[in-house]
Amino acid sequence: MSRKILFMVTSAAVIGPKNRPTGSLLTELAHPYEAFKKQGYDIDIYSVKGGEAPIDMVELDDPINSAFLSDEGLTKMKNTDSIENLSIAGYDAVFVPGGLGPVADMTDNPPVQQILADFYESGKIVSAVCHGPVSLGNVILKDGSYLVNGKNVTGFSKEEEENYAKEDVPFELEDLLKANGANYSSVDPWQPYSIADGRLVTGQNPASAQGVAEKVIAILESAGS
Repeated sequence: MSRKILFMVTSAAVIGPKNRPTGSLLTELAHPYEAFKKQGYDIDIYSVKGGEAPIDMVELDDPINSAFLSDEGLTKMKNTDSIENLSIAGYDAVFVPGGLGPVADMTDNPPVQQILADFYESGKIVSAVCHGPVSLGNVILKDGSYLVNGKNVTGFSKEEEENYAKEDVPFELEDLLKANGANYSSVDPWQPYSIADGRLVTGQNPASAQGVAEKVIAILESAGS
């Protein structure tokens, strides 16, 4: 039985007081997408608002990024449906790529939070990378607890943000996760680091996107068909 993965992506094209261009970071889209595709999984891409979803940092010297842009990945990003029309039925996992966009439109977004809570409480996998875990930070489960409370998670670190977008973001992702009870950890800036805590999978930065996908695949394959 083929697995089905939902990519939930940002619709925010700018962020911060200087309107810094943003979106979903290409590497964090392309590397997991191609990993899931190679595994034979079906992949749908929904965005916060629907329509064309913005992509940031188009690095074409990366062959995996180029493959995504020359295949159906780019077509899907140009023609997303809105999460307002989403049913989680039939999906095995949800993945939220980073880029700064999620900070702008996923941090305090009730539909986003409800989708993630529903995925988790339905026994499905919830995963995110880099700034993507901002979507997880404020998710509250039916018992009133934060999804990240007591969980081992990672995400873009304060040390990384210092030299990347500190002036563009209204808060530190690391602080948000810790404030809501997460057992946050990170490694040296820009090095690959991903964590699976049960069905919650997170990665620290762009270099961690592949590792997140691999951990999601490992969980799904160990569950069998």
